[in-house]
Amino acid sequence: MFWAVQGMAAELSTGAMVMAKIRDSNRKISMLVANNKATFTKKAKGRILFNCKDGALIDQAIEKAIITGEGQTVWMKSEGRDAVGDIVSIFEFEWTVKVK
Repeated sequence: MFWAVQGMAAELSTGAMVMAKIRDSNRKISMLVANNKATFTKKAKGRILFNCKDGALIDQAIEKAIITGEGQTVWMKSEGRDAVGDIVSIFEFEWTVKVK
C-alpha cells in the first residue's frame, strides 16, 4: 500500500481526535500539523487500521492553550495494523493548537 495512503489514514486518526477535543472544549481553537514522522515495519497489504491513544495528551495541550492563551504543540502517535494485528507503520504528528 502506498505510503501516502497510510499517511492520510494515520493523520485522520489523530486529527479527528483533535477536532473532537476542540469541539468538547466549547472554544474556538485552531489546529495545524507542524511536523510528522513515519516508520514502516512491514509491507502493508489489505485493510490497515490506524489507532491513536493520545487523547490525554491533546486534552492537556488544549487546557494549557486555554489557560495561557499561547499556542501549544503535542506529538500524537498512530499505529497501523494489518488484519493479523501486526504493526505495518507508525506515524507521529506534531499538532499545534491555539485559542483564536
